[in-house]
Amino acid sequence: MSCFDVEKLDTCVRTKRLGSMATDGSQTFLVRCANSMILQRCLDAYLFLVKRIWTHLPTFLRGLSLGRVCGRHLHGLVRLLAKRKQYFATFFLRNRAELELMRRLLEQEAHGSNLDISVLGCSKGAEVYSVAWTIRSARPDLTLRMHAVDTSQEILEFAEKGVYSLSNGLDVTKGSNDEGIANRGDMAWNTARDQNAPMFERMTDKEVEAMFEIEGDQARVRPWIKEGVIWLRGDAGDPELVRLLGHQDMVLANRFLCHMEPAAAERCLRNVARLVEPGGHIFVSGIDLDVRTRLAQELGWKPVADLIKDIHEGDPSLRQGWPLEYWGLEPFWDDRSDWKFRYASVFQIGERPQRMPQDRAR
Repeated sequence: MSCFDVEKLDTCVRTKRLGSMATDGSQTFLVRCANSMILQRCLDAYLFLVKRIWTHLPTFLRGLSLGRVCGRHLHGLVRLLAKRKQYFATFFLRNRAELELMRRLLEQEAHGSNLDISVLGCSKGAEVYSVAWTIRSARPDLTLRMHAVDTSQEILEFAEKGVYSLSNGLDVTKGSNDEGIANRGDMAWNTARDQNAPMFERMTDKEVEAMFEIEGDQARVRPWIKEGVIWLRGDAGDPELVRLLGHQDMVLANRFLCHMEPAAAERCLRNVARLVEPGGHIFVSGIDLDVRTRLAQELGWKPVADLIKDIHEGDPSLRQGWPLEYWGLEPFWDDRSDWKFRYASVFQIGERPQRMPQDRAR
């Protein structure tokens, strides 16, 4: 099966409109194949073969044109056949370049301004507290108002407490059944939940001390960091979200859209973009690049070029997953004509109207 055929089949399967797309002979064939168990088995076997080719391909060849074609083809197959699901795994200070760009963008804010930020898919709270610590350390004069949103009430309650285990135990749920877990609300269990590496792995000892109050093997987020954070159960795809949260200066929709089917991720991202006030910024990493690129170009978003490569490569777990994992992030190829749109993780939406500093005290 050629790369072209895989891409056409991916479009058919993902849109869930297989029957209605059969408008010519080739599409009719693909529609029938997509609903065929025989094709599924063939694709699984083909994927196994391509994975073996990739794993045996010398490293230096992977960066050449042929290796790039092979990697992109393999990743397309992986995304096509993957069974996607959401995870709670996360890290404190996960992408330092992303946080540095956020700090630089704050230089545009007048002294004493209000700053509204929403973190969607906030999970265990690591991203929320990392952002709050970064902003309040850099600009203590700002009045920060944050909304942390997730679909899981259980994980929201854990995140709001802001107490984590410093032990290096990883996902204790692996290999265990529900009866073997004494308490799902347990602090240590939730800290390790879905993790394949500790949440604190990317922090220095000094940073841990600056952000947390340490009590034995527990780390409690300092009160001045937690201040002003509102935790809400909600769905990023809910059209009512903008009415609930209001317009935001910054919206973070990181590392959960990749776990949705592309069509659903695009609908969700369109809805999330409605939260951003004119001239504000949206942070959106961990998403199928084709979806983000297409939507950003269609809606006229302005890619932020500052630190673009550093942010793209700033989360090693995503980069290391390509091309064998559907959530993996392809290398930064700046010889593409669309590289600024494709690899930007931060976009400005619209233009900020001219206004006096006091107008920001909403």
